[in-house]
Amino acid sequence: MSGERSSTPPPAPAALGFVQWFRLGEHRHAEEAAAALEAMGIRHLRTHLSWADYHAPGGQKWYDWLLPMLGARFDLLPCVHYTPPALAEDGRTAAPPRDLKALADFVDLVIDRHGDTFTWLELWNEPNNILDWDWRLDHDWLKFSEMLGNAAFWARERGKRVVLPASCPTDLHWLRLMGQRGLLDVVDAVGIHGFPGTWESQHAGVWRGWAVLASEVRQTIAPFNANAEIWVTETGYSCWRHDPAPQLAAIAAALEAPVSRIYWYGLRDLPDDIVVQEGPHFDERHYHFGVDYADGRPKLLGRLLRDGGVEAVRAVAELTVPALVKTKPLLITGGAGFIGANLAHRLASSGEHVLIYDGLARPGVEQNLGWLRRLFPDRIAFALADTRDRAAVVQATSDASAVFHLAAQVAVTTSLENPEDDLQTNILGTINVLEALRRRGAKVPIIFASTNKVYGDLAQVELALSDAAWLPRDAVLREHGFNEDMPLAFATPYGCSKGAADQYVLDYANSFGVPSCVLRMSCIYGPRQLGTEDQGWVAHFMLRAAQGKPITLFGDGHQVRDILFVSDAVSAYVSAWKRIGRVSGSAFNLGGGAENAVSLLQLLSHMQTLMGKQIDIRFEDWRPHDQRYFVADSRRARQVLDLANPVRWREGTMLLMREIAERHGVRLAGDERRSAPAMVPA
Repeated sequence: MSGERSSTPPPAPAALGFVQWFRLGEHRHAEEAAAALEAMGIRHLRTHLSWADYHAPGGQKWYDWLLPMLGARFDLLPCVHYTPPALAEDGRTAAPPRDLKALADFVDLVIDRHGDTFTWLELWNEPNNILDWDWRLDHDWLKFSEMLGNAAFWARERGKRVVLPASCPTDLHWLRLMGQRGLLDVVDAVGIHGFPGTWESQHAGVWRGWAVLASEVRQTIAPFNANAEIWVTETGYSCWRHDPAPQLAAIAAALEAPVSRIYWYGLRDLPDDIVVQEGPHFDERHYHFGVDYADGRPKLLGRLLRDGGVEAVRAVAELTVPALVKTKPLLITGGAGFIGANLAHRLASSGEHVLIYDGLARPGVEQNLGWLRRLFPDRIAFALADTRDRAAVVQATSDASAVFHLAAQVAVTTSLENPEDDLQTNILGTINVLEALRRRGAKVPIIFASTNKVYGDLAQVELALSDAAWLPRDAVLREHGFNEDMPLAFATPYGCSKGAADQYVLDYANSFGVPSCVLRMSCIYGPRQLGTEDQGWVAHFMLRAAQGKPITLFGDGHQVRDILFVSDAVSAYVSAWKRIGRVSGSAFNLGGGAENAVSLLQLLSHMQTLMGKQIDIRFEDWRPHDQRYFVADSRRARQVLDLANPVRWREGTMLLMREIAERHGVRLAGDERRSAPAMVPA
């Protein structure tokens, strides 16, 4: 009857698991992987159980350790494959055994010894798919059916549930033959594989989507076993082009598949020295399927799974839905970050259309993006992309009217841990932007965020300690700070990469006529700053204090910076863009100036006054090449860019401290307003 609602409940969402292979003896790797997957909230794990390795020296002992360790932490799906060469027809692990009942015997042995570690068992006997066999010959189909049928029957007799392995690509003819031979009668789930965007191409017509594939498989197996579940036993996306958006879209699409379970491949990228089946680096895609990099650093997908699981992935995927934006937008790379978000807010508030280009690598910046999209749904567009992805950069710059290039690796400490990643992000990413603009040939201006670290550690400057602060003995430096005539002296990989990018931006104005301006920033602070110990120290101090946590100072705490409120920094960027004809090819020092110079201990003393309580302060050794004193002489920038006097540091820090205190339910000294209960206990 019209208007009646169906009583059939919607299908339950697919459970998310991971695929993770372990080589013989990789105890540390297995422990670390298990811990990482637990941190993501993963409960389902598919791993291989190599028949060949089991019978190799040390193999049984290895699985005696591995399977109980994993089975105690996950709903474990062992996937049996690789025939021992001594049992194979031709001595190859990809070949069927001479005795087709041997697989059932091995399954019996595994259940005897390890049956309490798993409920489901995937029966496979080959590294990828049966096309390595001569699948055109009926007797090989019969062999395969007999081998798996014997093993599946016996596994079920022993109380286990059986998953039929997937071919890749899915072969419906193979499934039908399996059904005709009775194999589908003795399985509980049928596996399918797919790697859309990596191995299968939507545009070539090879990949038609999970719903179509699952429907075809369901129709094929229904006459033989209508109750069998369908599982995606392996899917993933390789970020070999530094492209986080398709990986996010791929897992979001897989999670919508009409299946019972999904296994995502995999946890980490492969190390460079690993040799894959085809040979070392035969196909670079093999090495970049992880949600984390090979060294354990999370990619966007890995971070989101840790931060909020599947729901966090879906929430960010929704932010990537294209928004209507007029042509000729202002492009902000790194636009979801602290300065970028404040700049985007200023521009959109004045009626400009903004395209934010950001890989969302930094935890929490998606909150800034969501805030901007809510405020300006018709003026803010978003491209989830990395500046190392040249094609994405070209697309984003194709009709931009100006570019604010803020995307970068921003921490000295991180650059020391991974200098290659620092180089690729800060130098190659900048070159990609510059080249896209040069090749476009439309004289599109670029305003670049540089750093005071291009001047090195300034160890040659004589300092004296005065009132908990290091100050220059030179009276001119003490009164005005360092101007743009200070010689460049790169130190640390971060200083080298940002300094090189700084010089490339300036040279593209001179060599190629790309209008450009460089702002060498001191310490910027203000609302929407996600301060950490490595970057954004003003907000970091306030966040730690509001949470009642200790603050660590590296060095003696007397080091001095001229801090600049973010609204003043944004004004400089906007002014440089509007005056690009006058300032192209120029670099400006941008900071709070001598009147906003403050040492770390002086700021902490001010914070204690605002909070009305002591802050737990601890000390560690100096970090490499830390500047004991840096104050930007911003007079040239203020004059040429027509900037107002900056917000005084006591006023600005009070504004930021109040915002953070309210967010964490902390009452400031003298604040008579009622506060919410503290979110974080003292």
